[in-house]
Amino acid sequence: MNLAAASRRDFALRCMALSSGLGLTASARAAGGEAEANEDGVSHASEAIHQEILFKASRQRVYRALTDTAQFDRITRLSDGMRLLSAPGAAPTQISPGAGGSFTLFGGYITGVQVELVSGERIVQAWRAGGWNAGEYSIARFALSDEGPATRLVFDHQGFPQGQAAHLARGWYTHYWEPIEKFLALETPRVAVGQQRPFRSGEKS
Repeated sequence: MNLAAASRRDFALRCMALSSGLGLTASARAAGGEAEANEDGVSHASEAIHQEILFKASRQRVYRALTDTAQFDRITRLSDGMRLLSAPGAAPTQISPGAGGSFTLFGGYITGVQVELVSGERIVQAWRAGGWNAGEYSIARFALSDEGPATRLVFDHQGFPQGQAAHLARGWYTHYWEPIEKFLALETPRVAVGQQRPFRSGEKS
């Protein structure tokens, strides 16, 4: 979509404001430099992120929160990522429910492809940020398991540009885990209309 110069500039400024939280700053990449490889082309300098989070919800609820367009849009609005959703030219939240489908998050700043989806168990994504080089994708893996009445999410992220690990690690908490926790806490069962109503004084039970 073609945007007016002012709209493009406004959207870019909003993306830059959020990028520090998402861990997508160009300075982080520059500070890390390029990983050196040995004569066989093998590098041992690649960074990776491993995080484990416990959610007070079932595996299916956590899985849906990560894979349902409407639910993740609500989650985004519980974080400061909501600023990108209202920016001029921002793309709407969209998550394909099937492997091979695409996803668009945070106004279009985060995009990627669903590599593997196992309902209630595992999500694997080719994940990238708008500030990365063309064709540059990382792999994000979400594994879900029961832990009593709660769900343990084991998250692994690798293949991202060198030097961005600390920023990305912080961004996963502030833009994913913390707002997801808020969303799950807000999601309470509702009684169907006409199924039950409060008892009023003077009425027969």
